[in-house]
Parts: sequence; C-alpha cells; structure tokens
Amino acid sequence: MKYISTRGQAPALSFEEVVLTGLAPDGGLYVPETLPKFTKEEIASWAGLSYQELAFNVMKPFVAGAISDEDFKKIIADAYATFRHDGIAPLVQTAHNEWILELFQGPTLAFKDFALQFLGHLLDHLLKKRNQKVVVMGATSGDTGSAAIEGCRRCDNIDIFIMHPNNRVSNVQRRQMTTVLAPNVFNIALEGNFDDCQNMVKASFGDQSFLPEGRQLVAVNSINWARIMAQIVYYFYAGLALGAPHRPIAFSVPTGNFGDIFAGYLAKQMGLPIDQLVIATNSNDILHRCISSNDHSKHQLQHTLSPSMDIMVSSNFERMLFDLYDRDGNAIRQLMEDFKSGSMTLKESALVRARELFTSHGVSDEVTIDVIREVFDRTEYLLDPHTAIGVDAARKTRRRQDIPMVVLATAHPAKFPEAVRKAGQDADPALPHHMQDLFEREERYTILPQDLAKVQQFVAANVRK
Repeated sequence: MKYISTRGQAPALSFEEVVLTGLAPDGGLYVPETLPKFTKEEIASWAGLSYQELAFNVMKPFVAGAISDEDFKKIIADAYATFRHDGIAPLVQTAHNEWILELFQGPTLAFKDFALQFLGHLLDHLLKKRNQKVVVMGATSGDTGSAAIEGCRRCDNIDIFIMHPNNRVSNVQRRQMTTVLAPNVFNIALEGNFDDCQNMVKASFGDQSFLPEGRQLVAVNSINWARIMAQIVYYFYAGLALGAPHRPIAFSVPTGNFGDIFAGYLAKQMGLPIDQLVIATNSNDILHRCISSNDHSKHQLQHTLSPSMDIMVSSNFERMLFDLYDRDGNAIRQLMEDFKSGSMTLKESALVRARELFTSHGVSDEVTIDVIREVFDRTEYLLDPHTAIGVDAARKTRRRQDIPMVVLATAHPAKFPEAVRKAGQDADPALPHHMQDLFEREERYTILPQDLAKVQQFVAANVRK
C-alpha cells in the first residue's frame, strides 16, 4: 500500500517511509492511497477475538508486507502488555443504550496510549532494522506528551523532546511527563499555548537543518499515520461487543485535533456500520462551528476545564477535507492558505457531505461540571471533563435511541481533579496504584520562551551522540 499527501505535491511513500516521515514535504498529511474494505461476513467472523487479535486483523492491510506477521503480532502484544485491564478497552453502561468506552486503561491514563504505545514499539522495530537514530519532537496539550514519552523512553535509537504550554496543563499531566528521568527524554515548558507549541513542531519539520548530521525528525503527534491507524481498532472492538455488524452503532468523540474522530470515519469507510459520528468540543469549538455554520475561523483560544481540547488549529481536519474535496490536493492547498490568514469556507458540496457524516456540539465548562455531577449522582460513575463533553454532545444530538451510543472516555478523572471537585466531589479522584507516588517524584523540565531558534538550539545541544 502507498501513502499520498493531502496537498498532492509530494511523492507517494511506503508504510515504513510514512511512519518515519511525519509531515509531507509539501506541508500536507499522508493518507492511504486506498482504504481496505471489510465485508459484513469478515467483520462478523471477528466476534470474540481479543483486542490484540482484532488489532492485527484491522491494521494488517495498512502494513502491506512491510513487517512480517510474526513481528507485527509481537509489536501489538508488547504495545498492550502494559494496560491495566485485560479487556484493553472495556465498555461501561451509563444509561439506556448509552455506553462509555474506557480508553484510559493504559500506562498514562489517556486514550493516546492506544496509539503511542503501539507507535513506540513500531519505531523501535523499524529503527533497529535500519540501524538508524532519530529525534522525536512533539507538542502536547496534556496527554500526547506523557503517552509518547512512555512509548519511547526505553528506545535506544530515539531522543524525544516534548513541548507543553507552561502552566496550561494539569499538575498530573505535567508530572506524568516531567518525572520520567530517562536519559533520552527532554521536556520543554513553552511560554505560549498549545497552538504555539504545534507551530514550532511544524516549522521544525519544514526545515531540519538545525539537527546534527545524520539525524531526522519523526512525528509522534497525530500527523503520524500510524497513530490514526491504531485508533481505528477500538471502534471495531466496541462495535463488535455491541452487536455489529448485524446492527448499527453510534459514537460520540471528544476531540480537539480531529485525529480520534477521523479514525472513526475511517472505520465507517472500512465497513463498520456506524450510523452517527458526533464531534464533541469544548468552548474552543472551531470544529462545531465549521459543521454547524460553515465558520472555520480562528477565535481567541480559551483555557477550559478540558485542556486537552484547548486547540484552535485541528491538524487532522485536513485529512477529512481531502476526502470531502474528492482528494483534490490543489483545493486543499488553497484552503490551507486561506486558513493561514484566519478563516476558510467550505464549498457547498463539501459542507453537505460533512453534515451527512457528522453531527457536532460545543459544551461549556458549566455544562461539563453539571454532566459530571449528574452522571455520578445517577450511576456513581465518575467522568473526566472531556468524557463529560462527549456524553452531553451525545445526548443533545442523538438521532436514534434504538442504536447503541458509545462515548469515548478519553482520560481517567484523576488527571483532572479541578473539574471533579467543581462537580461536587469531596476529594480528588485516586490515582491508580502505579502512580500513587506521582507527586513525590523528582521533576525535570526546561522553560523556554516562544522563540523557534532557542527551542531548536536546545534540541540540537541535547541530542545524544
């Protein structure tokens, strides 16, 4: 299988090349040239498979011979060996035909572990085979960073540099990153917001001349295709558990960068009978505004109780636009140029198609707190603020009560004690056993100004020989 750029001016790459490349040289994002399609009978035959067995079946067509079946199965097994729940992605019922898909059972308590544990082991395999050393550079609004560090901390061929917005992630999120003292891990607290961090990463990928000779950047943000690929699996897993492919299913996805819900769109295109995909956003509602009123304009970023969604530039939306515009790279290039100046407008046919595929809803902090409180009062199940946004959006936009609605629980409530306290809990949620001493561990990070040259100097000076 080959992978092509959304902007149409970069060479097609193999799977191995696309994992190690990140952004395409024309500034676009890589997507598969064609999507694998599974028949109803094929999907039905997977009922009862373990998460790992299902992951192999769903992802194998994307790898297309780049890795042997034996090695690929081992990468998958190693990736999910550190998850705390044997079900990997268990479902919990919170109302009639309403389910929470717990995607926080991994080592850093967030859905990012599904992709980044996998990506860490995948990179390790590919780099050892190539005898190559690389630099991972990433930006995080809270959860990607810790999951990427956890996935790469033991990789001999990787130096990892993660930027987070200084004082704009929760204490738990920060400490999950900054208390990893491995020699190949470097945390940068940038004086700016997440979009500033992400812009620095994109600029660095565009010109890598600051790196020592023989090194290249590798992306761990969701611009890396392997991350999207790994996230497709849990849509199939939840669907099969609730009766697919013999009955349709709906998903509500808390999203800021669009990667997680794009994986759901791909699952639908690959044959999973998804009746509804709900884009759930917080007050930084550019995706909701785009779908509901064709307003894809940048507003002032707001800092909310759901900081992992405090994003105004949703990188993965470009992949969706590529399909909405019939894979016209020239059109996408023009749209991205328009957006650089502050806003873009979708053509009518693309907007109609987007509305057929997605419903959307924006949720305020006040409503988020109310939902956490209401669900706990009725079920004694404690939601994190991002998941609460997914629940509210699901309930406000749901089309059919007879179809199971699955809300993706993107993080453990212990990561966001402020929101939980505001919802009336007397104490902070307890951290799982393996993180009980988190606030006693030594921290190590460097505060840097919003200055690309200084960030790149720091990276170049700390790459290990």
